[in-house]
Amino acid sequence: MAASNESSLLFDAPGPKAQKRIRIINWVAGIVFAIILVLIIMRLHNPPDGENQLSWELWKPALDGEAWSDFYLPGLYATLRATLLAVIGSVVFGLVFGIGRLIPNVIVRGICGVVIEFCRAVPVLIMMIFFWRAFAFINLPSPSYWSVVLSLILYNGSVVAELVRSGVGNLPNGQHEAAVALGLTRTQSLMNVEVPQAIYAMLPAAVTQLVVVLKDTALGSIIMYTDLLQESRRLGSMYFDILQTLVVAAVIYFIVCWLLSRLAEWLPAHMQKRTMAPVENEAVAPIAIMDPSNVNQIAVAREERPLGGTQRTYHVHHRGTNASIHNWRRTRYAQGYDETQPDSQIVHHAPRANQYGPGTEHHHHPHLPHKDKGGQSAK
Repeated sequence: MAASNESSLLFDAPGPKAQKRIRIINWVAGIVFAIILVLIIMRLHNPPDGENQLSWELWKPALDGEAWSDFYLPGLYATLRATLLAVIGSVVFGLVFGIGRLIPNVIVRGICGVVIEFCRAVPVLIMMIFFWRAFAFINLPSPSYWSVVLSLILYNGSVVAELVRSGVGNLPNGQHEAAVALGLTRTQSLMNVEVPQAIYAMLPAAVTQLVVVLKDTALGSIIMYTDLLQESRRLGSMYFDILQTLVVAAVIYFIVCWLLSRLAEWLPAHMQKRTMAPVENEAVAPIAIMDPSNVNQIAVAREERPLGGTQRTYHVHHRGTNASIHNWRRTRYAQGYDETQPDSQIVHHAPRANQYGPGTEHHHHPHLPHKDKGGQSAK
């Protein structure tokens, strides 16, 4: 339901002809994809100059216990280790330089802006190669590991810094104005009021950035960092089944990235439960032809105002929004507005002689004022 509401905000719902055309295109694309997949499998099964890539003899070394214990799991551990440190460093770097780009000091703001733009413009692989050569020159232990981590910190930290800046910029102007009215300076307002809200709002986007950090660690295999990609390539070189080992590594990358993506989807909903959501006014049921809520509005309009108060928004049987109106048919009959029931067409707005049987001429509706013989309302 939520997905359909979001898509309706982006484009108009397609009509019958457009839906038919979309179905045809989907069927054609599915058939083309199936044909391409069959051709790829046939080519792997019977390559022109090579061995059958679907044979179990090639897949067995890529899936046995030794491959997992000696190659895949150590490589995955190295990937996650670099990812975790790079994420922590990116958050710290992004907060420091993101806040620095927002404070009133022109010099600090300019320096932070230059550093962020430089780190965003330079490719991650070039930074890895330069750091790797520099760390090897100064005999730093594990130069490839620190090159990967530092390069990812600089690039992804600059992205986090922009998230902080955009988060503060998207806050309502009243936040800063209220802080200034309380006597806070621009820096105090930024640190105590605006940045905490921006950090909380940017968490889903920051979690999504974890996927980018995880995938970019694969670039470290070029500078001989023994991550998951490098270990799978080593295993494939040993048994001459590089295709099979890379397929297994791709599946592992996909599972880990999918879990992080699910975390990024779950986090906003969890955060919304822990924060104060905006209060929305109760929706008023629209008056429309053949709409059940139209009957509800008519019934409300004919009701007396309780004790001279304001008119009810909903009938006594109906509470909530238009989507939660229940028992409207019963109310329709009870109010006397069901055209399918002739006996219910009697409008009980005034006492009628013999309407309720003998001896009931002086009874009146409990919500209507009683009228004496002269037609004046009795107080």
